[in-house]
Amino acid sequence: MTLKQLPKPRHLVLVVDDDPSMSLAIKRVLNAAGFRTETFASAEDLLRSGAAAHAACLVIDVRLSGSSGFELVTQLAERRSCVPFIFLSAHQEPDHRQQAANLGAIAYLPKPFEARNLIEAVNRALSSFEYEHI
Repeated sequence: MTLKQLPKPRHLVLVVDDDPSMSLAIKRVLNAAGFRTETFASAEDLLRSGAAAHAACLVIDVRLSGSSGFELVTQLAERRSCVPFIFLSAHQEPDHRQQAANLGAIAYLPKPFEARNLIEAVNRALSSFEYEHI
């Protein structure tokens, strides 16, 4: 492959999930779909890294050790972050889907989810991100 044939780097998607096997599975799905990914085990790890400033989308587990996914999004909003986000959850609490919508989530995917549903949600998030940054 020559330099002219190299694909353009895709947008950076950050994954925040405290289950290492789930983080790895999500990373593999998104990488196979052509996205660049970084994973974080906690909201605190993501906030310390500063990586959200360079992200085009966040994929966040609702229940994390430490701050929850909902608390993470609130903290990012307080820092004026406008990165679109998707929530994932293995626990189907009745109010979680509504809370995710109230916070502005692009999608709320119950675990387990199909890879194509995650990829479609990320593509929707990236479309909204690109529209906001024209």
